[in-house]
Amino acid sequence: MKHLHSTLAIVLLLALVIAIIITIANYAGNKPYNRKIALIGLISAHLQGVIGLVLYFTSPLGLSSFSGENMKNSELRLYFLEHPLMMIIALVLITIGYSKAKKLTDQKAANKTVIIFYILGLILILSRIPWSTWSILN
Repeated sequence: MKHLHSTLAIVLLLALVIAIIITIANYAGNKPYNRKIALIGLISAHLQGVIGLVLYFTSPLGLSSFSGENMKNSELRLYFLEHPLMMIIALVLITIGYSKAKKLTDQKAANKTVIIFYILGLILILSRIPWSTWSILN
């Protein structure tokens, strides 16, 4: 399950970067908002979130390791608190960005909304990936 989560993380990162780049190009070129491109980022984020939650509740590094003693250990704290919390916040930001853009009639504003929220989500995701132990790199 951890390997699946790590592999899907690559898919998510690529999907977000592609969605951001295409949306920036649309914004800069005064092209219409492409909801399908933004949807790819949204779907990959939600899929990764579901797999992550399953892993969080079944892994010994997840919820079961939540304790005051483990708060002193930065690596354990990353797994049971920081990583899941930042990923949930990133997922919420991506979802808000997609939902707000979908409701906007101004194409430029819709593109700008996706750019802002998807970049914020991507920054949060990149900030809390456990790079040192990421199974895709090892």
